[in-house]
Amino acid sequence: MTGFDDRYQVTIVKYGTRTTTRRDVFLNYPLYNESDGPIGMDFFFWIVRSPRRTVVVDTGFSPEGGRARNRTQLAEVSELLGHFGVAPASSPTVVLTHAHYDHIGNVGLFPESQFVMAESELEFWSGRHARRAMFHHSVDDEGLARLQGLKSEGRLRLFEGTLEVAPGIEVIEVGGHTPGQCVVKVKTSDGTVLLASDAVHFYEEYDRDMLFMSVADLVAMYEGFDYIRELLDSGEIDHLVAGHDPDTLSRFKAASGEYGHLGATIGQLDA
Repeated sequence: MTGFDDRYQVTIVKYGTRTTTRRDVFLNYPLYNESDGPIGMDFFFWIVRSPRRTVVVDTGFSPEGGRARNRTQLAEVSELLGHFGVAPASSPTVVLTHAHYDHIGNVGLFPESQFVMAESELEFWSGRHARRAMFHHSVDDEGLARLQGLKSEGRLRLFEGTLEVAPGIEVIEVGGHTPGQCVVKVKTSDGTVLLASDAVHFYEEYDRDMLFMSVADLVAMYEGFDYIRELLDSGEIDHLVAGHDPDTLSRFKAASGEYGHLGATIGQLDA
């Protein structure tokens, strides 16, 4: 039975955006025999909170990482964390779904936190293929060095397969987009949420079986789609939260306050 402290409120926080083309987003786009056109791409991190516990999922891109790639930063991640009730000094656990620049760019905001990541993810980015152009364009060397620093400090918990971070919060390794890409399953008062991160960038990507342009393992990414469909079809999850879709916020309850337009929530904090 799910107890009072096992149910959470999920806050989806948008901190950046860009406009690009469909050909730039979907792998081998000419195969679909469709005209090219513009597409938006938003950048998020996620906050999971109960009355007793806070878990942050990913940390967004750093200002330097965003500028280097011409991304538009809508607000400082540190300011958004504070607005949505997270004090980094309180050392919340931080789940890193994978090691791309827009997911680990601000780990330095959490100087005392414990971090969680799939072991296969760290192994890959520590190995000989990490510097190949098809992979390296999505990472920052400084960010990868910080991961090694976290490991040396004993603040990086590595796992294989699945890990219960806390009652009601499960991290699941699916691979595909990166070797250790993870999704996060969270129990809330409004049902179970799956934070897909980059296992599903866009709802269209998932609905139409259209792979994102950056893929480490084609078959694993398709299998990730199938796994998520099984979770939805079985009722094991009630809400799918895509990792970069501009439609994401509009699907859920709008947040309030100065940055309310940059946030949406699922579940009640005091439920």
